[in-house]
Amino acid sequence: MSLLSLNNVEVAYDRVFLAIKGVSLEVGEGAMVALLGANGAGKSTTLKTVSGLLAPERGEVRRGQVTFRGKDLLPLSPPERVAMGLVHVLEGRRVFGHLTPDDNLLAAYPGRGAQSSFESLRDQAYAYFPRLAERSRSKAGYLSGGEQQMLAIARALMTEPRLLMLDEPSLGLAPVLVKEIFSIIRTINREQGMSVLLVEQNARAALDIVEHAYLLENGSVVMSGSAADLKQNPDVQEFYLGGGETADYHNVKHYRRRKRWLA
Repeated sequence: MSLLSLNNVEVAYDRVFLAIKGVSLEVGEGAMVALLGANGAGKSTTLKTVSGLLAPERGEVRRGQVTFRGKDLLPLSPPERVAMGLVHVLEGRRVFGHLTPDDNLLAAYPGRGAQSSFESLRDQAYAYFPRLAERSRSKAGYLSGGEQQMLAIARALMTEPRLLMLDEPSLGLAPVLVKEIFSIIRTINREQGMSVLLVEQNARAALDIVEHAYLLENGSVVMSGSAADLKQNPDVQEFYLGGGETADYHNVKHYRRRKRWLA
């Protein structure tokens, strides 16, 4: 069953620049889906379309439908969308550096609208990220980059989401930390049945944990399928997984690939 659905969505900034063009995708209940592509492909814009964070950047949905649990999301404010069960972990972590991890988690706790107590959700978050429990009284600004990313995800879990959207969680992290964080995300998905929509440039790491993926180029979905199928695709191998010949990426092969995909 589809939890999140985008149907032919078009988003423009300043009523001029088309950032995404007719994007359609689905995330099922309990599914893990990746949204792959290069810088500027429209991945972050797609997440902001779902979470309702386009307006501060002067973006708007020009056409198309976005539904979550069968309900139209577009008329709803960002807090209303969070209350419905979706949460967006923004690129760059954005933790409150002057607060402790405990206080960061408390800041995200919805209070009376929560199904579980703060202590229960905090303990669950620290069980997934034991490093944070060890640093619970430190200022978040003094945590390492990996620990801050863990805190950003843990803070999102305090809203008890049904859909966790992650924007570039591997950004700036060492491979060993990326592997650890992605493993924890997979564990959360399996134990809680929580759906995950993962935006990543690290295609190899993303395809190792998701079941399905969409590839964006120039604001359009140019390829989709199972993670296994995309791993085997020669274009994906050459341009996103580091395989194939190391030819001139920006000239002949790149031109031919995009011409074929966008035809």
